[in-house]
Amino acid sequence: MQCDYFDRGVCRSCTLMGQPYADQVLDKEIRTLELLREAVDAAGGPGTVEWLPAITSPESGYRNKAKMVVGGTVQRPTVGILDHRQRGVDLRHCGICTPGIRHALPILADFIADAGLIPYDVAARRGELKYVLVTESPDGELMVRFVLRSEGQLPTLRQHLDALRSVLPQAVVVTANLLPEHKAVTEGEREIVLTEQETLSMRLGPVTMHLRPQSFFQTNTHVATELYAQASAWIDEVAPESMWDLYCGVGGFALHAARPGRAVTGIETSREAIRSAKQSAREAGLTDVRFAADDATEHALRSRPGATPELVLVNPPRRGIGEALSTWLEDSDVQHVVYSSCNPVTLAKDLARMPSLRLRRVRVLDMFPQTGHLEAVTLLSRG
Repeated sequence: MQCDYFDRGVCRSCTLMGQPYADQVLDKEIRTLELLREAVDAAGGPGTVEWLPAITSPESGYRNKAKMVVGGTVQRPTVGILDHRQRGVDLRHCGICTPGIRHALPILADFIADAGLIPYDVAARRGELKYVLVTESPDGELMVRFVLRSEGQLPTLRQHLDALRSVLPQAVVVTANLLPEHKAVTEGEREIVLTEQETLSMRLGPVTMHLRPQSFFQTNTHVATELYAQASAWIDEVAPESMWDLYCGVGGFALHAARPGRAVTGIETSREAIRSAKQSAREAGLTDVRFAADDATEHALRSRPGATPELVLVNPPRRGIGEALSTWLEDSDVQHVVYSSCNPVTLAKDLARMPSLRLRRVRVLDMFPQTGHLEAVTLLSRG
């Protein structure tokens, strides 16, 4: 992939830009294998562990969510990043974003100017509009979130909402997020939905999920579809009657793995994500699936003896599942674990704490082309 922003040195976020794509994927596979070497050896060596071919991605146009810093001036706003002097750098044509997002960003920049929304000046700590966050669904619909410092320009945003939707009809969900603090985070706790529709429908394979403004969703729709399909295939192969989906987000794994007679429980700290998951399960008529807002580790530690499932799926953030949950899984009677990880370093550490759960299968998924990041999904079985 060629990128003018990278070539000009104005954005270096995609650290592997210019490296042949096949080499990027091979390097990620080798790095993952090296990190998991101890677990592979414990399982009987490379000949025992099935290492499936990597799932690749389109090299460009893959990212379904853009987190754009708003800089510049009211008359000439920038949407992109900040440079080392905290000045706005415009990246409205970023090539890793989906075509729908690339179409939307120039329209949103014009809307910011036309509506008179004041970009936030980080250095001076004044202004109102900090970020614009855009997510595109597989069907081309958009969720657009304006991150504001205060409610000061909320009336202006409401006043111009119809004008925005007339030039960007794909924006079916529009919100204002309030972030009054001056700190290095992208969004605040309070979300004000400005449209009648509150969720973005994310249709992946046979499952439709509902995405609310503050819920996590995989940023690569193509690879996420393959990830859910792979995990579901492994789960069907071992055929558990009960499973937990810990760190379930909006329920992607749980909803894809649901089968008649299989009791599925999804656990996630975000109440907004749980609301979305429950809505998806209800609309799909899934009566054996339940979701609850709880901490994944605490949920496991509080479980009664004999109430543990046959299979546990974990999809933690980059820090991994940690010592407490790893130890609980090791000491439990859980027979199978599917571990989906965005950080092979913490994945390796967690697997080392669960020697009774042997590594059976590994697959690297290139969720983040042009960067060093990856997703790895593994199947572990006891004995």
